[in-house]
Amino acid sequence: MPEDLSLVFKALADPSRRQLLDRLHERNGQTLGQLCGSLAMARQSASQHLAALEAANLVSTVWHGREKLHYLNPVPLHEVQERWIDKFETPRLRALSAVRQSAEEQHMTTPPTYVYVTYIRATPEQVWEALTDADVTARFWGHRNVSDWQEGSTWQHLRTDGSGIADVTGTVVEVERPERLVLTFPGSDEQRDGRPSQVTFTIEAHQDIVRLTVRHEDLPTEADREAIAAGWPAVLANLKSLLETGDVLPQAPWEMHADLRDAQTARNTSS
Repeated sequence: MPEDLSLVFKALADPSRRQLLDRLHERNGQTLGQLCGSLAMARQSASQHLAALEAANLVSTVWHGREKLHYLNPVPLHEVQERWIDKFETPRLRALSAVRQSAEEQHMTTPPTYVYVTYIRATPEQVWEALTDADVTARFWGHRNVSDWQEGSTWQHLRTDGSGIADVTGTVVEVERPERLVLTFPGSDEQRDGRPSQVTFTIEAHQDIVRLTVRHEDLPTEADREAIAAGWPAVLANLKSLLETGDVLPQAPWEMHADLRDAQTARNTSS
């Protein structure tokens, strides 16, 4: 058995670790203290169990300010399912899984959250300027981010075609230059009903590089989270290329995702 799956089975063998995964499934992105409180578990014990889950890649961590947040990573569980379950009773189990997923989505109370981390060879000031300078954002994002970047001010995500159309109009929530920027980021539906999602950029310096974390929370639906999960990596890859090489990627990376999606749709239609 591959070593990574051996670690997964070993981690899942302990009921306390399974409880931790259950708590993260109920509400992703919890601190050690929050997990301890919900399980009445000592911090040292919880820390040891989380370390085993991280070693098995079942849990990942992201620093959010001074808080270390823990997130469930379902990929190893999916690999176990493919290796040991799907091949035996795929049709029936998938049907049951679809019913269960539909029921869980109907009862889900916590809005979806997406977190993405990248490392860039740059200074915190350079990354900050790239996120807030209208001309620079036009190069790597395809939109101009326009604002005076003061807390409470409006910011706009303007098209670069000179039309003056803003595809996003939000509010600057927090500004801690050059370490933290928080914006409301409403989609079209959110702009109408007044419930915007929120994006937090966290910039952390380490010698000659920075760690840029983007946390997009309070998304309306899981479908919105999936769309965001395709968009942010593309935008930040372009940003990374611009800061490290002086130029963006030769093709817009979000177009690749669109092309792959269209190709998949065509294959599904033909089959």
